[in-house]
Amino acid sequence: MAWKLTFLLFFVSHLAFVLITNTRANEADYLYDLIFSRRSQNPPSDLSLENFDASKIDSSVHIAPQDGLRQADKIASLPGQPNGVDFDQYAGYVTVDQQAGRALFYYFAESPQNSSTSPLVLWLNGGPGCSSFGYGAMEELGPFRVNPDGKTLYRNTYAWNSVANVIFLESPAGVGFSYSNTSSDYNNTGDTSTANDAYIFLLNWLERFPQYKSRDFYITGESYAGHYVPQLAYTILLNNRNTNQTIINLKGIAIGNAWIDDPTNSKGMFDYLWTHALFSDETQSAINKYCDFVTGNFSEKCRNFLNTARVEKGNIDIYNIYAPICHDPSPRNGSIGSVYNFDPCSDYYCGSLSKYCRGANSSPCQSHNMERLQNLIESDIRVWIYSGDTDGRVPVTSSRYSINSLKLPITSAWRPWHSSREVGGYVVAYRGLTFITVRGAGHTVPSWQPERALTMITSFLQGGLPPSSP
Repeated sequence: MAWKLTFLLFFVSHLAFVLITNTRANEADYLYDLIFSRRSQNPPSDLSLENFDASKIDSSVHIAPQDGLRQADKIASLPGQPNGVDFDQYAGYVTVDQQAGRALFYYFAESPQNSSTSPLVLWLNGGPGCSSFGYGAMEELGPFRVNPDGKTLYRNTYAWNSVANVIFLESPAGVGFSYSNTSSDYNNTGDTSTANDAYIFLLNWLERFPQYKSRDFYITGESYAGHYVPQLAYTILLNNRNTNQTIINLKGIAIGNAWIDDPTNSKGMFDYLWTHALFSDETQSAINKYCDFVTGNFSEKCRNFLNTARVEKGNIDIYNIYAPICHDPSPRNGSIGSVYNFDPCSDYYCGSLSKYCRGANSSPCQSHNMERLQNLIESDIRVWIYSGDTDGRVPVTSSRYSINSLKLPITSAWRPWHSSREVGGYVVAYRGLTFITVRGAGHTVPSWQPERALTMITSFLQGGLPPSSP
């Protein structure tokens, strides 16, 4: 196993730098381009659990023998990892379609303490099409981050595996190290098929790691995982209902800066950028006049003003509007990274962006996902939506507009919450849903505010709101 990970990290650190040079600028606007090139504007008419068609659920999902695979996946040591690693880690492939030769890659970090009792958490990056290994594990909430030399790792003091056992899943096939031997799979990936593959992955993974079968299970993610996470949770609930047993012990979901619903999220994005003085009053007035955020049908005149807004905001990091941009992406030998100061060039060190970010523009992705959230709330699944408040791509206003459309009663009024001796952000609880902001965090919350992110996710897993006082 060690030789496989050596090859993987070598490939990341040495080849990705060349690829990034040509594609980095385009990736920053990928979600934006996806939003305004939607294929389907109409959600399914009935998504309720009470009225679902059980015949549509594949009860003959193939679960392959997993004997010996867990031990084969165990990592003795990641190349360049620091000394003193006190937890077990695994990586490998799980086949989700034998006929197509489709397999998903995972990286799993157990908790250093109480791994036998700590909950199981699945992390999904968004994009759509961004690597959960390259982003989530190596830049955000994983146990390590990549040093500026692009070859060695340093410990993340605020890794989420300190409170949970965390799986980072590369999904769908074609993202990161996940693959298919059937090339047409890469052009026919959508929200539903992504959820089905992830579900099959979980069934087989739990056979490989049977000690986690009855463990409390949570799904987390960010950005376009605002689709991936609720879709997978919904698939789990349907299959639990169809088999009349708890196959996967789903307890809750938490999504950061979540792209959930095209109309409300699009309007929220431009309202946020304007209120933060990133484009002119005249452009905002024209956007409100010519852009129909209810139907999402944008005229040519509307699109022209949306592009004007993009030009007026200038060359800033839209994922953290107050952060510096990377001016020198070249690896720096002898320089040691710090979890306390996120390096804007870290994308280049670990090579997560251009190598692993891809999307299937022709795939059937839904523009609305609010019904899924409503189903989860009605099924007593814990639902948290959290938002880094300096993100301009899927900002707090987008999340607020989406949540407000559900018209849920407030159960705990808006208040500040604390991490260490600082205000970590703000929280409001509704019936069945909690909205929480993370102060000073961009789109990838654990990257910019790792301590506050850990405080937040610990509260989520424990079933309570974060601390109201220092």
